[in-house]
Amino acid sequence: MASLQHWRLDREADGVTWLTLDKAGASTNTLSRDVLEELSRILAELSAQPPKGLVIRSGKDNGFIAGADVDEFAKIATVDDALALVRRGWDLFNELAAAAYPTLALVRGFCLGGGLELALACRYRVVVDEPGTRLGLPEVMLGIVPGWGGMRRLPRLAGAPASLDMLLTGRTIDARRAKRLGIADECVPARIMMNTARGMLLAKPRPRQLPWTLKLTLSPLLRPLIAAKARKQIAARARAQHYPAPYAILDMWVKHDGDALAAPASDTASIAYLLQTPTARNLIRVFKLQERLKGFGREGGFEAKRVHVVGAGTMGGDIAAWCALGGITVTLQDQNSDRLSPALKRAAKLFSDRLKDSRRVRDALDRLIPDVAGDGVAHADVIIEAIFENLEAKQRLFAALETKAKPEALLATNTSSIPLEQIRAPLNDPRRIIGLHFFNPVARMMLVEIVTASDTYAGLVETAAAFTRQIDKLPLPVKSAPGFLVNRILAPYLMQAMRYLDQGIAPESVDEAALAFGMPMGPIELADTVGLDICVEVGKMLGDGAQVPRRLSELIAAGHLGRKTARGFYEWKSGKAQKRSPGTVPAGLSDKLVAPLLSEAQAALNDQIVADADLVDAGAIFGTGFAPFTGGPLHYLASRSSSH
Repeated sequence: MASLQHWRLDREADGVTWLTLDKAGASTNTLSRDVLEELSRILAELSAQPPKGLVIRSGKDNGFIAGADVDEFAKIATVDDALALVRRGWDLFNELAAAAYPTLALVRGFCLGGGLELALACRYRVVVDEPGTRLGLPEVMLGIVPGWGGMRRLPRLAGAPASLDMLLTGRTIDARRAKRLGIADECVPARIMMNTARGMLLAKPRPRQLPWTLKLTLSPLLRPLIAAKARKQIAARARAQHYPAPYAILDMWVKHDGDALAAPASDTASIAYLLQTPTARNLIRVFKLQERLKGFGREGGFEAKRVHVVGAGTMGGDIAAWCALGGITVTLQDQNSDRLSPALKRAAKLFSDRLKDSRRVRDALDRLIPDVAGDGVAHADVIIEAIFENLEAKQRLFAALETKAKPEALLATNTSSIPLEQIRAPLNDPRRIIGLHFFNPVARMMLVEIVTASDTYAGLVETAAAFTRQIDKLPLPVKSAPGFLVNRILAPYLMQAMRYLDQGIAPESVDEAALAFGMPMGPIELADTVGLDICVEVGKMLGDGAQVPRRLSELIAAGHLGRKTARGFYEWKSGKAQKRSPGTVPAGLSDKLVAPLLSEAQAALNDQIVADADLVDAGAIFGTGFAPFTGGPLHYLASRSSSH
């Protein structure tokens, strides 16, 4: 098959055939129309001359297959276009599943969406036991459903509970969990992956059978009950009018055994309907915004081996832990070991929750080194200051760091409120300081604002962005200005919400108005989560002259700072706000609440805090949680004005 552009077919003497996907002109494998058309030709040839077994693998270092080609979704103009896209993969993967010879997917790195659906259509799956190996069906996060057999095949391998969790959340799993759930037949180190794949195909073991308890979860009698429970859990997180896809997945699984083509195009659960909803279009836009942020720093070539963090408070300690989780050696400095202890405890919990393996947890803890004396400064490639918000203290610290740090080390501050220009003033070379502004909680918030002054060294943004990507965060270059981007647009929204409390509206009603708009969390609960003292500091920094809301002042005076003191606008128990029923929400409150955020987003663009409107939207979505299904505040404003 000499004319193949994306696939390579290698037949070996023992009868095993290796089919390698290395998509031409792309850094990542995706299942575009031409990739699938070539695969169809290959399967036709293999059907005529069957091998003893077929291994499908990736020719790219970064992963197996990232899924369908999202750019092709934008070309869907009609119901027939949508159905043709689904049918293409559905029919082809059914053909692969029906092959007379044994088939095996050898998965190393990411295996997502259509990539996992292809792997599920194989008789066997071997996954490589490395941190980068992640399997998932994230279509729900694009406002659509897995249309190429994933909704049918995954439950048959892993049972309904684990499968629905993956399908409805878009969460990915690692290689070991894939093996435990029965999605993978073998989980092996990279050095034996080829031999394992070949051996399995030649041995042809009987495919794994579901235990009878999990088989029961697939029975037509139990499906509606399981789906009803899942529907309740989704409703607590995502409303059907904002995010129809998870509800559609449940409908298709219960009524059509996961066949995405079975629902008529008029059905709101059909993929033809979903692909044409504003939600799907906007979530695909959000995906592309995320890819754009991931692109910052790609050309930098910088990789940190050692990181030094000064300040072991909540932010500093959690930044240090996150870097260590990502495989970097980290030294964490504070005034004494007592101040380091809580950070190390939180790190141990993070490692245990994320890594699920005692040896990996131990290795991560070994990478996080307490360093009261600050010896790590001289060896660090990145130095992050995360002490309390005091200008003189930060200036003294950076003056000391400058003399000890390597000349090429990245010097960064995590300040959320003090202008970069003031912090760097006493330095011999002030242009080398940059802002790396993380958000709380560090383990959940993916955005990092990369803050620069007008004369910051040109190459530092690229270096800082490369480091941000190294630790699996999303870099957003922003101009040094009060509040940068995220806090600037968030503060007026939070203050507006608190002023409604002063007018006698219950906090639950205010939060409900925001949830009805589509925010993932209400502003009052968010303020409690961030910390009421921080809300006031950010408000003062932005200096709009407005008075601090009365109830906020009273709570701070009483020492009630929100979640961290177990009391703020809400009481907090076991990390959860204790809320009453929201009651009747005043008409129009949703729009009034978000109006200051929308206005400030436009003002930030006018002030060129970031390069363009898309980056304002990206910052709002990934930094404040602004309703993703809207496509971002400026996109929402534009679409609203065009519809009037």
